[in-house]
Amino acid sequence: FFTFPDPHFKRSNHRRRIVSAALVAEYAYVLAPGGRLYTITDVLDLHVWMASHLDACPAFERIVAPAELDADPCVRLIATATEESKKVDAAGGQKHMGVWKRRTPPPFDS
Repeated sequence: FFTFPDPHFKRSNHRRRIVSAALVAEYAYVLAPGGRLYTITDVLDLHVWMASHLDACPAFERIVAPAELDADPCVRLIATATEESKKVDAAGGQKHMGVWKRRTPPPFDS
């Protein structure tokens, strides 16, 4: 779960963002096939950044089917139950969320 991470607005600090090309490979390595990675933020530019890096990684597949997202209790919880999401709601802000599933690696050819 990456819930409301620091956006590191300055271009020179983008390398410090929690989702980057190098770190996405690490997350794919430690996440079991079928496991899910969740992101939520109130900063649209950061959401686009995270989504673009995760979408570019062949180990992850974005979940967009409304039925699958509605059936996932974590989606509702990260959008409503965290302290940061409550702050965003109180301020009248918008939340941007994404969910990705770790693909099963193809079998090795021998």
